[in-house]
Amino acid sequence: MKRTRQISVGGVLIGGGASVKIQSMTTTKTADVESTVAQINALENAGCELVRVAIADERDALAVKEVVSQIKLPLVADIHFSPKLAVAAIENGADKVRINPGNIGGEREIRLVADCVKAHKIPVRVGSNTGSIEKQFLEKYGRSEQALVESALYNVGILEKYGVRDIAISVKASDVPLTVRAYTLLSQSCDYPLHLGVTEAGTTEAGIVKSAVGIGSLLLKGIGDTIRVSLTDDPVKEVYAAKNILRACGLDEAFVEVVSCPTCGRCAWASMGLAEKVTSFVRPYKKKAKIAVMGCVVNGPGEAKDADLGIAGGNGSCLIFKKGEPIKKVSAENAEEEFFKEIRALLDE
Repeated sequence: MKRTRQISVGGVLIGGGASVKIQSMTTTKTADVESTVAQINALENAGCELVRVAIADERDALAVKEVVSQIKLPLVADIHFSPKLAVAAIENGADKVRINPGNIGGEREIRLVADCVKAHKIPVRVGSNTGSIEKQFLEKYGRSEQALVESALYNVGILEKYGVRDIAISVKASDVPLTVRAYTLLSQSCDYPLHLGVTEAGTTEAGIVKSAVGIGSLLLKGIGDTIRVSLTDDPVKEVYAAKNILRACGLDEAFVEVVSCPTCGRCAWASMGLAEKVTSFVRPYKKKAKIAVMGCVVNGPGEAKDADLGIAGGNGSCLIFKKGEPIKKVSAENAEEEFFKEIRALLDE
């Protein structure tokens, strides 16, 4: 990974060689403290490391104080249009603020935010996206990577002018190739930590694919210090998707990998259902292991020879194996129970 400057968000390190951090954002009204705290706790349990909340009005800004008193995750206040709301959120305990260059205002407004983040010693994210690029950059470049990057860096320059150095940057688009080009250009143009994401990625299926392609391709190039998968769905699913992207990119090895074959006409037992159950069961474990659920015994043990534990079925029975070697033959109807006994023994070692 490219070594960027390091910032601390409520004690969570971003950039500077730290691991890539997973973020998400609540869907609740922040002023609804009970619902917001419940959702943040669910995100934490799923593996989220920072959480962002929308500050739409003064009630939201004031609620930050109560929310942060009840959660463990660092809280990022998401600000649009009003630097005064940014100040209010910071004064009520936000660990970081995100401002949008296209709608926060001019230099005077940015200075107001700069003075406040300096006083409270917290970082700020400058989040540029194609929906709110400033007019001068749109006129010069159109909706392009140059417009996104110059808009972000222009506003970073104003923050720097007033003494702010703890900055993260994002340049998001809903178009995946544009997103990748923008972050690549931004990475070449500065050494600030970068927050990756494909904005407005869509509903679950399409959003995960777009995010995996966009975020994953950047991570594989060594670009990115923190990520958010944006889905029109329960934000907990964003966290699961983000974890899977990091794992696919080789950036998280402390997990149980579940491999399973797509099945074919040889499959004579419910391997698909078992694969889903195993995947859900192992999700909380932070342990490097590999479990295979294979459709048939023809190729299953051989194809999954490097798995710590596996199962394959056929002719009314299933074969449980370790490292490709059979250890137990069980009936298909008892296969799930017997396999989970072996899984628990493996993971509790």
